[in-house]
Amino acid sequence: MTQATLSTPAARPWARLRDPAWYQEYGVYLAVAVVLLFNALFTEHFMTADNLRTQLVQVAPIVIVALGMALVIGTEGVDLSVGSTMAVAAALLPLYLGYGLVPALVMALLAGALVGAVNGTLVSLVGLQPIVATLALFVGGRGLALVIADGQLKQIVNPDLLSLGTGSFLGIPLVVLIAAVLAAAVAFLVQRTTFGRQIVAIGGNRSAASLAGLPVRRVLIGVYVLCGVLAALAGILATARLTASDPSSLGSLMELSAITAVVVGGTPLNGGSVRVLGTVAGALLMQLLRATLVKHDLPDSTAQIAQAAIIIAAVYVARERRSR
Repeated sequence: MTQATLSTPAARPWARLRDPAWYQEYGVYLAVAVVLLFNALFTEHFMTADNLRTQLVQVAPIVIVALGMALVIGTEGVDLSVGSTMAVAAALLPLYLGYGLVPALVMALLAGALVGAVNGTLVSLVGLQPIVATLALFVGGRGLALVIADGQLKQIVNPDLLSLGTGSFLGIPLVVLIAAVLAAAVAFLVQRTTFGRQIVAIGGNRSAASLAGLPVRRVLIGVYVLCGVLAALAGILATARLTASDPSSLGSLMELSAITAVVVGGTPLNGGSVRVLGTVAGALLMQLLRATLVKHDLPDSTAQIAQAAIIIAAVYVARERRSR
């Protein structure tokens, strides 16, 4: 037996750690574990059940929006209007709660679907770049929300709606359960359905997908509609948790948080892949990192700089992997 043969098994683990593909696949989970370990050792009262519950409740709306964003980015697109969609959905709730909870929820979700349908039509039928198409509703959607709400913050007193944001089932917050169920549903959609495989195929090579006979335009519109509905649902849950509809600030910068979660989670910006579990872990990493810095009395600007560094690292790892 040669020396090279003897050294191969021991060298394999270290070889994997030098491979950018390993970090794109598992790096986000390793980062979450490192942050949790750090807090277990150096942050007092961080690993308590109450604090972890708070972190999960706060990150749940981001996860829901990021799931839709991951589908859009999987088609080589992007949706900058998700934060404004949350505001529109929140603004509609007080108008229809007088008719009951179900009509109010239906109208808010329909508004999200309509915003998504407009985005998908502009991208697939008109041929606009996704960043340009969704930029229009990024600006116009916020203005529409302010018009609907007459520019005012409105308190929500409906107990059924508020229970969505503050209630729990078997000790688990409802908003966390909803986010977990949606993550499982989106993972099933991507991995087990024809629609999911079409999303990946279109993101990988749109021209080839079109030549192969895939319904590219219909799939793109469907993806943006799903993203809009998920953003509207996140707006409903955020409103229920805050006990108020605030069209001026609700969902502000949510598009950046969602894109960050998707990119850090390993979904490439040039499409062709959707990493659902990685997206959830990416959102959780950003939330834990921000909470850690706050616990150590560091300013929020430090958290933003740290997030920027993580995004650059994620993009660098993805770039290195594509160059091989």
